[in-house]
Amino acid sequence: MCERYVLPGQDLAEDELAPECTWWRFSASFNVAPLRYVPVVRLHEGRSEGVMMRWGLIPEWAHGDASAGNWLRVSSGTLQDTPLFRGPWLNGRRCILPFAGFYTWRLMPAGYRQPYFVHAADRPLFAVAGLWDRTETDDGDVIEGCAILTVPASAALAAIQTMPGEMPAILRSEDCAAWLRGTPVAARALLQTAPEAFLSSHPVSPRVNSLSHDDAGLVLAVEVREQNAERAAFG
Repeated sequence: MCERYVLPGQDLAEDELAPECTWWRFSASFNVAPLRYVPVVRLHEGRSEGVMMRWGLIPEWAHGDASAGNWLRVSSGTLQDTPLFRGPWLNGRRCILPFAGFYTWRLMPAGYRQPYFVHAADRPLFAVAGLWDRTETDDGDVIEGCAILTVPASAALAAIQTMPGEMPAILRSEDCAAWLRGTPVAARALLQTAPEAFLSSHPVSPRVNSLSHDDAGLVLAVEVREQNAERAAFG
């Protein structure tokens, strides 16, 4: 599962995803958490655009009330069957989130959760499929929020996850345009588990557990046996 992720710099995201219009402004971040505004690429009036959206989808019918639902992840298997997501899915409210990697946690025999950084084995950025929706409060404030789509986890990723069921739906570079512009049937076919060789992972410092830390050191590999001392310091 994906609770936190790493955001690449804006120049790298624009080079890779090539949105036709760019309204976003952001910089690299190594500890992106839910409810933060994050960059996404979506289709608007036939053109792809880069915009900022809240990581946390609130349904249109909720009138901006987060208590009605604040969805961070949506399983691809529920898109067409769940009324909550059927509207944005059938209306083509699909988007792409640029990732430099994401974190997952493994339950260790000692009873603590060891963080791992998961990233592409041979590239600095990859595209993750998302769904977005727009809701408006009774006061007229508009909230555009997105959720990451998930697919069954690969065997390698499932082996290190405390909850091994799902992983982000990673799009191939050549499939990004089809994801945004294709029919729901065509887009659904693109939601596949990434090949085993695509991703690599390694244990990282438990400093990532605290949102007060956001630096490049969070993604550096550490020895698990060295983590025991760090765990005492950082929880």
